[in-house]
Amino acid sequence: MNEYSPSLILLINGKRKSGKDFFAELLHKRLGDERSVIVRLSAPIKSRFAQEYRLDYNKLLSDSDYKERYRQEMIVWGERMRAVDPGYFCRLALEMVPAAGRAPVWIVSDTRRRTDISWFRECYGERVKTVHIKANLTVRELRGFVFTKGVDDAESECDLDGVADWDLTVLNNGDPRPLEEAVEAAVGWCP
Repeated sequence: MNEYSPSLILLINGKRKSGKDFFAELLHKRLGDERSVIVRLSAPIKSRFAQEYRLDYNKLLSDSDYKERYRQEMIVWGERMRAVDPGYFCRLALEMVPAAGRAPVWIVSDTRRRTDISWFRECYGERVKTVHIKANLTVRELRGFVFTKGVDDAESECDLDGVADWDLTVLNNGDPRPLEEAVEAAVGWCP
């Protein structure tokens, strides 16, 4: 079904400003470029959205007001695309990361929907592990989080709220120990 054959896929989930990308980078740094690659599901969403609406892709990738201006519209557009093909952005994300073809460990830094998890599990079965990054609201606000109606209460942020069976849950409130322990646990899963 898929041309790629990783040994392990780590699907990372968490709310905005919880530290998903930070954890992904820590783990990638620990494993190195030969053993791992970071896959961002948001990259193809932003790329295709920018193409369709003639927007600046690089600005959509940044933590900017520009991205925030289009975020809600991008979410609605992405949901329409997923309704037609739930694995559309997962496949595109892998195509955008040439190293995915040779890296034994994929770190998917921004899993946001049940369909994302389902797609990876259907394609790769037991090789998939899930990691949930949590941070208190106060900590997230200190990192720049501001609640946005239509974004933070939308499916893109809330679809995984009811999931409880994560393979690993990490509390990321500023103490480095839980992150270090989580990296060690994830490294233990690696080939």
